[in-house]
Amino acid sequence: MISCQRQLFDIPDDVAFFNFSALAPILKSSRDAGLVSVTKKAQPWHVGRAERIDEPERLRTLFAGLIGAIPQDIALIPAASYGIATAAQNLPVKDGQRIVVLRDQYPNNVLPWIQKRVRDNAELVFVDRPDDDDLTSSILEAIDELTAIVALPHCFWADGTLIDLVAVGRRCREVGAALVVDATQSVGALPFDVTEIRPDFLVVAGYKWLLCPYTLGFLYVAPEHQNGIPLEHSWRGDMVEGWGVDWQDGHMNYPDTLQPGVGRFNMGESDNFMSVPMAIKALEQIHAWKVCEINSSLRRITEIIIDRTRNLGLVPPNVNHRAGHMTGFRLAPGFVHDNFEGIQQRLAAKQIYLSIRGDYLRIAPHLQVNDKDIDRLISELVDAL
Repeated sequence: MISCQRQLFDIPDDVAFFNFSALAPILKSSRDAGLVSVTKKAQPWHVGRAERIDEPERLRTLFAGLIGAIPQDIALIPAASYGIATAAQNLPVKDGQRIVVLRDQYPNNVLPWIQKRVRDNAELVFVDRPDDDDLTSSILEAIDELTAIVALPHCFWADGTLIDLVAVGRRCREVGAALVVDATQSVGALPFDVTEIRPDFLVVAGYKWLLCPYTLGFLYVAPEHQNGIPLEHSWRGDMVEGWGVDWQDGHMNYPDTLQPGVGRFNMGESDNFMSVPMAIKALEQIHAWKVCEINSSLRRITEIIIDRTRNLGLVPPNVNHRAGHMTGFRLAPGFVHDNFEGIQQRLAAKQIYLSIRGDYLRIAPHLQVNDKDIDRLISELVDAL
């Protein structure tokens, strides 16, 4: 177990923060790196090859190491929606084929597939949540020979119910379907291995469990898709290394074909010399902690909270199907109380922060949580419920 790491975060003692699944605070080391980077914009003559090339490559390498990939498989993107849109643009769907998604899944991994259904005359299949929380079995039942794409999270965003993506990936390959994963709510806090799951596309927004600054994310593209069509064309996006478009015989030399490799999927200005150093510090710390140990430590916290709220009418996901690093409670049948929004406001007034997502009261701690935070959370929930 990792001991409390509160000293690495800028979180006052009177704040109990259980909301990393919404907007995680950056580390103090990332904040300090960001302050240094901002001064470079004030004095841009200090920006050179290290900031433009070396640091983005370092960031890609760090992220690749978290998911069992290589840096050449990783593109830098501004948001998970950008990565899903890239996948939707590059995966074919024939007339009458099916796209499988999860009911109530986060919109950025549903809306692009709704549009693709319309464009390609496909069928969109929504998988409902079963009573026993075994999402994996329901998803496997929905995949058949007509399935072209399966678009899923690693765990359900509102309560952390886990999906066995290894089994889903295996089934996708059996029927020739592509697997697109939005792992924004898992990578960094839950182990993920692309060599086992074998997704065609994987997207992760960095501002949650990766502790990165906002508008910075990551796109993994399987090798067989790396010669696809990017969403945008920039002077740096369509290259493998170096500076891309250059001068030749006194004029700009514009390539008429894309360079091979995943670099074509990079967002414009992917060499963001203000946010990239901040993200590097975050991913270096996650590597130092180790994701498997992060998950074990966070699971201990969520299990303590689950155990201490058993008599309050709050129902967590089935113990056999929860990811561990976050949990979302539903109301037990027969329990009536003020709406969850009222409870959230009441706790926030006491500087205890969590999320309400639909019918779920979501608790998402990180390594900064201490025993005092847990005691305060439980005490206020007891009073509120």
